[in-house]
Amino acid sequence: MTYHHGDLRASLLASALELVEASGPEQLSLRAVARKAGVSPNAPYNHYADRSALLAALATHGFEQLRERMTAAVAEAEPGDEITAAAIAAVRHALARPGLYRLTVGHMCNDHPQTRAAQDAVKEVVAASVVATPGDPASEALCTGIWALVQGLVLLLVDGALKPPQQQDIDDFIRAIIQSTLTARNAPD
Repeated sequence: MTYHHGDLRASLLASALELVEASGPEQLSLRAVARKAGVSPNAPYNHYADRSALLAALATHGFEQLRERMTAAVAEAEPGDEITAAAIAAVRHALARPGLYRLTVGHMCNDHPQTRAAQDAVKEVVAASVVATPGDPASEALCTGIWALVQGLVLLLVDGALKPPQQQDIDDFIRAIIQSTLTARNAPD
């Protein structure tokens, strides 16, 4: 088998993304990626030392895509609606690529420095969208709570355990949940 594509790394990553979406990250192998990309079984080793390195590259890619979508959504949001826009973007991203989502938020690649940096960049978007003050425990708790709420919603939606009411689209459903959560937080005792 010979390689005729212009960018082996990009081709391998694209093939790996397709495989992750089709059968999940647990089933991914370098041999399967090579086969999908139409290259020799050893070709992936030119760019990825092992399966863990490939998974880390995929997770990093997933977090980078998520950050880009959230950042764009926050930039287009009405003032005061940034966190809702970020949450909707995160949910839509995860629903579009559930296999990649499971990989990015899973624990498989959390010790890889590039993946950790990409994950931290996503968390910075969340912090900026809730106007969190670094080092302030209440701000950090709010960021963590919003991030956990979004991740929980995504898991429930991806697994089919939660569905918006028939008359409500996914954006309005997520918006209502986020705004209700934030309103409850600001309600007088």
